[in-house]
Amino acid sequence: MIRKWASLFTRSVNKRVVSRRRPLHVPIKISFEPETNTGGLRLPPANLSTRGETHDLSTSGIAFVVSSIRIEQYYLVGEGRTLNAEMTLPAGKIKMKMIGVRYEQIGEHVSTTQYLVGASITEMSDADRESYREFLTTRPRKGRALEFGVNKTS
Repeated sequence: MIRKWASLFTRSVNKRVVSRRRPLHVPIKISFEPETNTGGLRLPPANLSTRGETHDLSTSGIAFVVSSIRIEQYYLVGEGRTLNAEMTLPAGKIKMKMIGVRYEQIGEHVSTTQYLVGASITEMSDADRESYREFLTTRPRKGRALEFGVNKTS
């Protein structure tokens, strides 16, 4: 009985503390934020980027799927490296800065291996944040394609 009450309490607290994730799939472009204080180390070039698709979104973070966990020799996760992200939402493109916190290899065969990356949002302009929140709270109508607002049955 006590275990049941503790479980209910834990779930209640988690719902209040953890941001709600929405399984939404939109195109995303990831690039590296140039570091300003390098101490003579080589920086990732500004034009290095990869494209993928989001897996789920919340107000505090994003999970996205990409084909590689690194671009050249620079890893997307680790070392507190700031990533620039650009997502294409139905209302337009939004930009944000985030830090990759974890990743997991997905796929059953070497030729189909992809990586699910979890990242925490660190910075976003007020206008982009408002568009992002509106996107998260607006539920698409059933049978509609999320990315383009096109009826799938047509």
